Order: sequence, then C-alpha cells, then structure tokens
Amino acid sequence: MATLEVNGKTVDAMPGDNLIQAARRAGVEIPFYCWHPDLTVVASCRMCLVEVGQRQDDGTVNFDQRLQPACQLPAKPGIIVRTDSEIVRKTQAMTLEQLLLNHPLDCSICDQAGECYLQDYSHKFGNEKSRLQEPKIQRKDKYHIGQQIALFTDRCVMCTRCVRFTREVSGGAELQIIQRGSTEEIDVFPGHGCNDKLAGNVVDLCPVGALCSKDFLYSKRVWWLKSQNSVCPGCSTGCSISIDQNEQQIYRLRPRENPLAQGHFMCDDGRFGFKYIHDERRLTQPLLRGIASEIIPRDVVCSRADDLSFDDKWPHTMDTLRRLLRERIGKTPERSIALFSPFMTVEEAFLLATFLRKISPRSNLAMGPIPVVGENDYYPKFPNGSSAPADKARFTIRSEKCPNRAGVAWVIDHFQRPGLGLDEVIVRAKRNEWDTAIMTGGYPETWVTADFNSAFQSVTLLVVQDIFPSLLSERAQIVIPGGSFAERNGSFVNHSGLVQAIRPAIRSPGQARPDGRIFWELAEREGLFDPVSVRREMAATIKAFARFANETLEPNGISLTDSVRLSETKAAVANGSSGSTGAGS
Repeated sequence: MATLEVNGKTVDAMPGDNLIQAARRAGVEIPFYCWHPDLTVVASCRMCLVEVGQRQDDGTVNFDQRLQPACQLPAKPGIIVRTDSEIVRKTQAMTLEQLLLNHPLDCSICDQAGECYLQDYSHKFGNEKSRLQEPKIQRKDKYHIGQQIALFTDRCVMCTRCVRFTREVSGGAELQIIQRGSTEEIDVFPGHGCNDKLAGNVVDLCPVGALCSKDFLYSKRVWWLKSQNSVCPGCSTGCSISIDQNEQQIYRLRPRENPLAQGHFMCDDGRFGFKYIHDERRLTQPLLRGIASEIIPRDVVCSRADDLSFDDKWPHTMDTLRRLLRERIGKTPERSIALFSPFMTVEEAFLLATFLRKISPRSNLAMGPIPVVGENDYYPKFPNGSSAPADKARFTIRSEKCPNRAGVAWVIDHFQRPGLGLDEVIVRAKRNEWDTAIMTGGYPETWVTADFNSAFQSVTLLVVQDIFPSLLSERAQIVIPGGSFAERNGSFVNHSGLVQAIRPAIRSPGQARPDGRIFWELAEREGLFDPVSVRREMAATIKAFARFANETLEPNGISLTDSVRLSETKAAVANGSSGSTGAGS
C-alpha cells in the first residue's frame, strides 16, 4: 500500500492503482477518455494531465516542469499530486476545446446524451465558449461496423478504447484506425465487421456516443430509464448487469462492473437475449382443468382453461394446489416427483423443497433439464480462430445456459439423498412410477420435447409452473404463471460458487406472479415474500449456504464455497443427468 498526497489530502492507494484510482479514494475526480482498467494504457486523450512532484528535505515540493498523464503513472509512496492548479485547469479546458472543434452539436438526437463524458466534462472542466470560426469537418456515419453497432464518425474523440478491446479482450481485431492526424477515423477491415459475441461491449466502452447499439438507437432517452441491479441468466458465468426499463418495458441490459464475476463486460447473447420477457406468448393467468368438485366449490370447477368466472383466480388456485399436493403426496409420497428448474433462485428452490418435504420426507426431488450448448467459449480469439486457454481467458461464455444450476443442486442435495438424475426420473416415468408430478420451468426457450412429454403421460396430477405454454402445460391440471428473472427477487449461484442477488425491475404481465411469492404463499407463510429471511433459514439448515447468516449479497455477491465443495456438487449433478439441451432428448 502506497501513501501519497492528492490536493493536500493523504491517500492510501492499493497496489496496482494509478493516479486516477488513487485520486478517487481521496474523493477527487480526474477526467479521462482513453483509460479503462481492463485495457492497456495509451495516454492518448491527454485529459488526465496533472502536476506531480516530490517533497524535498526542507519541506518544499518540487513539481515536474511538464504535466504528467495520471492514467500512466502508478501511485508511488511520497509523491504529491495536484489536480486543481491553474495550469491543470487550463490544460483540461484546452484539451476539451480541441476535442470539440469538429464534434457535432447533436446532443438533441444523440443516444449518449445524459451519459456522455463530453457533456459532463465540458460542464465541469471546459470553457464556456468555443473560439472556432470555421465550419466543422463532417464525416459519414458508418452503419457497416457491425450487425448490432453503428458508428457516428464525427462524434469520435479517438480514445481507441474500442480498438484495444477488439485486440485485447475479444481478440478479433476487427476495428482499426485509418488515416492520420485530423483525418483519422475508426473503421473495420473490409469484409470483417465487428460481429463476434462480445461486440456490444464497444458501445459501453465508447465515452461519447460515437458507437451506438442499433437495438437501442432512438428508442428511449436515458433519463427516463430506471435501472435495477441484477444478474444475467443466459449462462452460468453470472455476469452482473443493470436492467434499464421505463413504464414496465425493458429497453436494454448493460454490464455492471464486478471483479468477482466477469469484470466490466458481458456477451451479446445475454445483452440482447431479454426480448422473451415481453413475448405475447407469456402465461398470464393461473389455470385449473378438470379438478374434482369435492376439492373446490362446484362453481369454479372447469374443463377448459378459461372457464373460471371470478377475476382473481389465485386464492382458489393456490388453495386447490395446496390441498391436492398434501392429499396426493401424503398418501403415496414415493409416487411423486418434483423437477426443479436451474432458472429458479435458491430461495424459491428452498421454499418448494421445504414445503414438499414437510408433507412427506419420502417425496422425490430432482433437477430439471440443464440446457447445454456446445462447449465453453473462451476469449480472446487468436488470428487462426482458436481460443485462448481457459486459464488465460479474459472472458468466458459458458456452455451451461442457465444461471443457477449449482445453487439449486445444493438445495436438492440437502433434501434428496441419494440424488435422482433426470435420466432416471424419465425412465421411471415411462414405467408409470409417478402419479404426481410438479414441473418448474422459467426457461427462455422451449424445454419440453415430445419424448419428455410422452414419458409423463401416465401422471394423474400434473402441475406446471412456467412462463411459456408447452406440451406439458397444455394438458396439466394446474398451470401456475411465473415470472422472468427481471420480475423476481432472490439470488443465483454461478459456476464458481459466487452468489449474487437479483432484483425485480418490472412487474409480471397480467396475473402472473414472481416465483418466490408463489412458493411463499403455497407454504402458507405469513406476510410478504422475504428472500433475506429465507436465506437466514437456509444458513441455519444447509451447510453450503452458511455464509448467508452473516453477510449481505450487495454489491458484488459473496463466494459460498471452495472449489472442492463445488467439484463435489458438480459430480453429484452429473451423476445420472442427461445434460441435454432439451428435456428427455
């Protein structure tokens, strides 16, 4: 740890800090454009120039004659930094004036307005007026940069963040600088657009709105958006994200910095993969089909899904579900099976497992289908198309396309020993060994195959909780409409045992409900669903979740276990599980 002085304040800098990071610890902002903590340092924008000196034996400070780039200088013990002197202020203003010479005044139509470093720094560090008298140089916009990316060339300040990202993190090196001096521009190599699975990150990296997402372009002003912290459910990497929404409509997902998870970035599959949340096919009402009249009043018995005559179907549905499960599982627990989705939160899995095991300790629990596509995809890529080795990867897109397989597995492992693999569950279903089946879904894509559906044809009570209709829900006696990840409260455990909180950003459509609330009410717990209280209960009963008792999950989550425990869990899940992309396929 290095102790230095910034604007008269003593600062203890962490190992590896540069002067920008050290100044932040003192509450001092040093402006910058080109520097990024996950990219190499080029010190090209000159916005972070500061005075740097050393204190002499007589107490005086000897400052260097030239200003130094704060991004390039490590925080060393004893150095003195000044960011508020007249020469520093004048230099910052001149740098901004030069950057704005040919920058278009199109803030009224620019997507970056409200999040733009040029706007913020011009207000804080710039001159009030421009001295430019000549016409601005105008350059053509480039929509050919990528399938999801547009480049507004005349906005670019040549920070080269995007170029360095494609060379150092994604590895494709599609972006380059062409021309020289005042005519230089960002472009792609002919026929090689920026279209890899990390391409969307260059939009986040661009500080001035030169690179924009075609998906978000002109759709909503950022000051109307409300953000909520969450976790991407696209794979088991568990990227920390922000969900930006307005009036219950999600407009974009952005990566949120988390050194414990993926750093500063996310893949495009996760970034643009949220559209299913607003799909018109979403289940929006609880359904009852052909339930015997002695279980519920005659006037709410139905043979079709839309025959219920009252507005709020939830009280009757939950009461019916609770009674039927207690009756069926209480009499023949060995003939009941509950499949837990890897898209559930650990709190939801615990609530459902606790409820079912309270009915009978002999009820059966198992993991549902685990979607796996290909192999882990490591970045950066080499020129020949091969990937970096796993131990040197800067970013990994995992083949396991679900967010919480590890967390749900720990819950099931606590309640069900020996464990049941999915293959065994399907084989026993084909032998007509199950009378009662509870299926939890929440998958963004179709997960019920024809073979899986036919395997459970003999089940006499089928309960399906899901967000989309499926072959199972079309014939289920009880259908429960659940919530997507953006509508729920709880936590996911990623591939390495890092648990992170997800928060509701929008309401569920129609009468659909977040899964935590559904299972909380199913268990007849008092009050509103409270994931914190569930986590405390888990800490007291499940060894893998012991750290839930004393630590919060904000802002970056906590590691629940060591690699040995995680390996044991992976082995337990792999034992007898098909690991296929679709159930029963």
